[in-house]
Amino acid sequence: MSGADGFVPRKVNIADWGRPGWSPETIATDPAWRGEIPGEALGTDVTVLFYATDKVGDGPAYHVHPYGEIFIVREGRARFFIGDTVVEAGPGDVLFGPADVPHTFRNLGPGRLATTDIHLSPRRIQTNLDAPPGLDLSVSPAVPADTAV
Repeated sequence: MSGADGFVPRKVNIADWGRPGWSPETIATDPAWRGEIPGEALGTDVTVLFYATDKVGDGPAYHVHPYGEIFIVREGRARFFIGDTVVEAGPGDVLFGPADVPHTFRNLGPGRLATTDIHLSPRRIQTNLDAPPGLDLSVSPAVPADTAV
């Protein structure tokens, strides 16, 4: 049965969107998993990416899309660079990057950063860029409060 919008329920298995060799057990045992579900696979106009890293300072390339993107921080802390805006975000924070505005984010640590990134497009279209002069994408490892000087 289709909805009022004409869409029908669909399911995409991990074998269709995960890295080669991934299985449901991978998701259960490797919390730093990454993957992408193109909206085309679900018959929708949004693509969903799952990102995770344990490495402080790690993040995607500085890039741009011809559509907007929503970022949901599920775990950890990140510094987002969206155009001229730099903002720190943590679990439960949701950010929006407008179309044609270059962006990236970095894991501030300590520990894992996990995000769900929703691309407002049926497929990911991305152009990687060099960071503009003066934009410092590096981050220092977080210092636990009890060891700060």
